[in-house]
Amino acid sequence: MNDRRRFLIAFLAASMGLVACSPTERFSSGERSSSASPTPAGRSPTTPTEPLSDTPSPDALKPVMRGEFGPALVEANNRFGLKLFTYLRGADTTQNVFISPASVAIALAMTYNGAAGETQQAMSRVLELNELSLDEVNQSYALLLKTLASADPKVTVSIANSLWGRQDVPFNADFLGRVRLFYNAEVAALDFSDPSAVETINRWVSDQTNRKIPKILDRIADDAILFLMNAIYFKGAWVTAFDPQLTREQPFIMADGSQKPVQMMSRSGKFQYLRSADFQAVRLPFGAPDAESRLSMVVLLPEPTSSLDVLAARLTAEQWATWMGQFAPAEGLLAMPRYTLEYQANLNRALAALGMSIAFDPQRADFSRMVDLRPENVFISNVVHKTFIEVNEEGAEAAAVTSVEMGVTSAREEPERFTMIVDRPFLIAIRDDRSGVLLFIGAIVAP
Repeated sequence: MNDRRRFLIAFLAASMGLVACSPTERFSSGERSSSASPTPAGRSPTTPTEPLSDTPSPDALKPVMRGEFGPALVEANNRFGLKLFTYLRGADTTQNVFISPASVAIALAMTYNGAAGETQQAMSRVLELNELSLDEVNQSYALLLKTLASADPKVTVSIANSLWGRQDVPFNADFLGRVRLFYNAEVAALDFSDPSAVETINRWVSDQTNRKIPKILDRIADDAILFLMNAIYFKGAWVTAFDPQLTREQPFIMADGSQKPVQMMSRSGKFQYLRSADFQAVRLPFGAPDAESRLSMVVLLPEPTSSLDVLAARLTAEQWATWMGQFAPAEGLLAMPRYTLEYQANLNRALAALGMSIAFDPQRADFSRMVDLRPENVFISNVVHKTFIEVNEEGAEAAAVTSVEMGVTSAREEPERFTMIVDRPFLIAIRDDRSGVLLFIGAIVAP
């Protein structure tokens, strides 16, 4: 395989449906322009970048984008995200698992714009997009990205996409135009043979995640041709903070019965609360006290007679939606750990197991709507996902990056006062309460 025979696509990448006979664009070695580089303002890339040639105009590609997106995309995202989380959690129940369903889904949705045939159909099934056309998917994501921008000064939600291509590779102009238009992706060419290209891409990742995820790449393979990246950064202050003076060291009971000392935060007051036969849960809103809260963290704690495994086994999109509608105000005491953790996973096996194996098959994958390198064939060779979360008395901070590498070959009653001591393995999620979209979800077994 030569230098043009592989590409990495990152933050959530997957592939589907453009016109196969669309014109192509090249990352050419012509005039250079730093303005086309996906480099944050005020930062100069260490590797020279180049603009792409003309792409279809927004008017030619863009449906009228008005109003709010419907629930279909949120339902699809959550259904896909919970399937992926359940698979990763089942692979090793002794480790923390923390992912961003939104990041993976966005990256794969961008890739979906380049898939065709059976590959497109398989990706559509795995991403739960069967009832949505490509235009509906793209327009819904454009509106979702717009609506997630928060005006609350105490909550930050930042979603960034970028595409880094190898020079002289003929990418489909329609594919590039859609990714730019609907996902606001920054697009640039790099000399992948220059060692500083890795630094340039990693610096973008670090900047977009507020330095919480400093890198996604260790090296660029000789046959890589494209990186498509998604990054999500979240930081929110609790509407009601925990008092640091009440934080105490307490034991956390691990799944095997052993104990680990943790710093346990606590506060009393009114919460949005849910209790069922085998777990209890609270919803902790983020934002300014005098503003309507939009984003929240949900903490689900299994009963001592149950377990995190039992709770996770019930975690379907339908069950999740039911639980989210059953919270009610209640007075109580909440104690939960203060913690910081990082998580990394290769998603190849999980996505293949969920039904997307054709996209990883060098002989059968069809990404002809992304790039034409016949007789060579393009396929997904690697999907890497990294996350970070810190939870403390003031609030929570979380970040995620998804990278896809592509290769080439030839009804309720108000409960009584409760006490909820999160001193054993538990589930957390950060969600947009207005749309219902899951930004992050995790199983915490060792905070």
